[in-house]
Amino acid sequence: MSHPVHAQLSLRRAAGRTWNTDVLGLAAQIIAAQQPEIDTMSGWLKSWDKEVPADSSDMGEMEGMDHGSSSDMPGMMSDEDMASLEASSGSAFDEQFLTMMFAHHKGAIEMASQEEVDGTYNHAVDLAKRIRADQTAEISTMQKLLSS
Repeated sequence: MSHPVHAQLSLRRAAGRTWNTDVLGLAAQIIAAQQPEIDTMSGWLKSWDKEVPADSSDMGEMEGMDHGSSSDMPGMMSDEDMASLEASSGSAFDEQFLTMMFAHHKGAIEMASQEEVDGTYNHAVDLAKRIRADQTAEISTMQKLLSS
């Protein structure tokens, strides 16, 4: 679950660092899409009497979430990446943000695809399919914004 939480931390940095309404709109769209995913996965953990991690900094390996530590997840940004993003603004922020979110989404798609193949909990497999479809569409938007 740390992957979408990590994305939320990155997305919330957009406010105040860019004035590009397209980038801000995409960030808001991604936040709106991912929050229900986080809520759903948190609900599963609670129903299984598992701890719900507060944020990405304390998300080690969770039983049933075989992605290793959060830093080993595909597309996760390093602390250095996050600090660089935090220090940037304007068009430099836009490019760095979109590039990092592109990589982050590719990682999410990779994990979702793996869940579709190997998953045993039907609700998680269904969520993985939605995540893959949503994030593929968002990547298309990112590519358009990066090329403009």
